[in-house]
Amino acid sequence: MEDSRIVELYWTRSESAIEETATKYGKYCYAIANNILANAEDAQESVNDMYLGAWNSMPTHRPAVLSSFLGKITRRISIKKWQEKYAAKRGGGEIALALDELSDCIPSGESVQKEMEMTELSKVIDNFVMALPVTEMRVFICRYWYLDPISDICQQFGFSQGKVKSMLYRTRHKLLLQLEREGITCDN
Repeated sequence: MEDSRIVELYWTRSESAIEETATKYGKYCYAIANNILANAEDAQESVNDMYLGAWNSMPTHRPAVLSSFLGKITRRISIKKWQEKYAAKRGGGEIALALDELSDCIPSGESVQKEMEMTELSKVIDNFVMALPVTEMRVFICRYWYLDPISDICQQFGFSQGKVKSMLYRTRHKLLLQLEREGITCDN
């Protein structure tokens, strides 16, 4: 079913909107949730929460790209669930590794408030990512948006683990330089 038709089902409050969303985007959203949570039950719970989130937000918001909209809801819910689950432990999982890799580039929240609003920081990062060569951008997004394990990225792109790690390192370094050029510094 076309995305515009699925969105229309949400707007008319048809329960088949959830079924159609599950059919078309269930596996996609589950993959995002499972990459973050590394637990099948928690991932499925996040996907179910995403359906509710989409149901509640659609009457007032008409997404331009349904897959991105659903992925963003799933990612937000899954990260929140991960934070709640690991608040005390802070152990394991791809999210910890990915966030640790980016920690040298992204300033702390306190520093960002002093330097600029979060929306401006987001805009700088978005512009940086969109200016990357296509393969580099896709690898970066797989790692830091979808939180894919490096082994999955290697398999998806046909690259060695060394190549992926090196590409991510160089891209993070470029991001750090771009943020410094923009006057955004890291207090880590």
